[in-house]
Amino acid sequence: MIDWWNSLDLFMKIMWAITLAASLIFVIQTILTFIGAGGSDFDTDASGLDLGGMDASADDASGAFDSDPSMNLLTFRNFINFCLGFGWASVLLHDKISSTSLLLIIAVIIGIALVAAVMMLFKWLSGMQQAGNINVYRSAVGCKGTAYLPIPAERKGTGKVQISINNAIREFDAVTDGDAIPTGAAIKVAEVINDQTLLVETTTPEII
Repeated sequence: MIDWWNSLDLFMKIMWAITLAASLIFVIQTILTFIGAGGSDFDTDASGLDLGGMDASADDASGAFDSDPSMNLLTFRNFINFCLGFGWASVLLHDKISSTSLLLIIAVIIGIALVAAVMMLFKWLSGMQQAGNINVYRSAVGCKGTAYLPIPAERKGTGKVQISINNAIREFDAVTDGDAIPTGAAIKVAEVINDQTLLVETTTPEII
């Protein structure tokens, strides 16, 4: 390994350093994303670095992405994606392209193409997720459940309800237009106000 490294010229040492560093960070980012820690992604803009990314919390009832870091071009993740494409293109094409300038131009184009491809992939996945959420929310109307926390009368406050929707128990904030609904009361969803809040009314408990 040491002999191989020493045999490289300065240009290739730099390219391999960029490639290996970007590959390592990419693997770490991918692992964090799949285990639900994507929120640790670093987004950067004109004001510098700040914590951003997607909220993949398992407690999110909808399971949707709260934000999409790859839709912002100037992010740390996109920078790593560019370095990944640029670095691997440089080291793999080095022996095939004699001109260093041409090699760098091609590597830059491949790096940009990789960033664009990842951004489009995230955009597609985000669209699919949002479409799925809309269907879930619409199908909540008419679903029955129970009041988890008391719901004040006449929309003077919010409580919480648990309903069965798409064969899964989900928890939402809830308001009612009628009298106050106590904890444990049977309810039915009358309207979906937004992705977190339902309008509910009391109903007769089902006898199984």
